[in-house]
Amino acid sequence: MELIRGLHNLRPEHRGCVATIGNFDGVHLGHQAVIGQLAEKAAELCLPAVVVTFEPQPLEYFAADKAPSRLTRFREKLQALRRYAIDRIVCLPFNKKLANLSYKEFIQQILIDGLDVKYLVIGDDFRFGKNREGHFEHLLEAGKQHGFQVVNMHTFAINDERVSSTGIRHALEQGDMAKAEQLLGRDYRMSGRVAHGEKLGRQLGYPTANIHIHRKVSPLQGIFVVEVYGLEGEPLAGVASIGTRPTLDGTKVILEVFLFDFDQNIYGRHLQVSFLKKIRDEERFESLEVLKDKIAEDVEKAKAYFSII
Repeated sequence: MELIRGLHNLRPEHRGCVATIGNFDGVHLGHQAVIGQLAEKAAELCLPAVVVTFEPQPLEYFAADKAPSRLTRFREKLQALRRYAIDRIVCLPFNKKLANLSYKEFIQQILIDGLDVKYLVIGDDFRFGKNREGHFEHLLEAGKQHGFQVVNMHTFAINDERVSSTGIRHALEQGDMAKAEQLLGRDYRMSGRVAHGEKLGRQLGYPTANIHIHRKVSPLQGIFVVEVYGLEGEPLAGVASIGTRPTLDGTKVILEVFLFDFDQNIYGRHLQVSFLKKIRDEERFESLEVLKDKIAEDVEKAKAYFSII
């Protein structure tokens, strides 16, 4: 799978494709349905399948700190998309220039001049161009003029509920990991490199792998049963805390993972943490001793979970 950053990096050999456009935050079952149709049509037409996405996501550009939490960082999104029959990802920097393109300029510069798209698959809520003025009918009209077909993928639903990134965020906020898994089609994961921390966990008898999640806002908060990938013998069972560590008056959101029966130096390793079940919310304790006792309870509950399954 080829990653192309920005329209200026498109070459003549990149012209002519089957494409879809969107944020694809979470790469959930609805996204997967769109990608499935994309790949099927690309194979039929003997053309490359191309996903066009944005970084940052448009709402992060317009709303800044008020934007909703991200389900997937860009790297995580790429990892998820690699599982499917996609030939190229075109990542467009969402900046003032792109935000100010009219819908006609968007179509001309990106779909026609840039990609020379032959077949376009979009979600039913896709809007584009300045002030979100562009919609499906505009694409249909452009397709008739420039010789490409446009297909609108209707809402993908499970038990009459629309699958959406917003719905998954809500499930994660509620600690409903089973619901999130149902909408995603897989366990919810975060990834990152193990970094040096304050070594407090080691002092308390529970050494943790500290992972910076590189998000302004986390979709998760609390203590969770987890499995970790990226180390020999994966998946490795453990318990994780994600939050600001209120007992220590922390402000930055950090993911800390305690792996059972594990004692190796893994600083710098890139890990994927799969969240299986929420144990409790993050709490502020009156002393480190009380915190240590609570961690012991969390570990026992996590171990009990794995003994049941």
